[in-house]
Amino acid sequence: MEQSSGSIPVDIVNHPPHYTQGDIECIDAMRAALGSEGFKAYCRGACIKYLWRTEHKNGIEDLRKCAWYLDRLIEETSR
Repeated sequence: MEQSSGSIPVDIVNHPPHYTQGDIECIDAMRAALGSEGFKAYCRGACIKYLWRTEHKNGIEDLRKCAWYLDRLIEETSR
């Protein structure tokens, strides 16, 4: 976890501050806008993206982001 300017831990994988502004998280708005099938496709694409760039950009952080999207995909598929 990174530290914010006020020494409060920032969870860049699960709740990045740039996606949690306002009353709704961006991922929830995307789910509502895309519907179930579109959202599942988005999650699959995000997994591919993070796996693709792992060795060239953020390493373990990208693997954690991939896992986060995979968890959302599993959750959505189980509904």
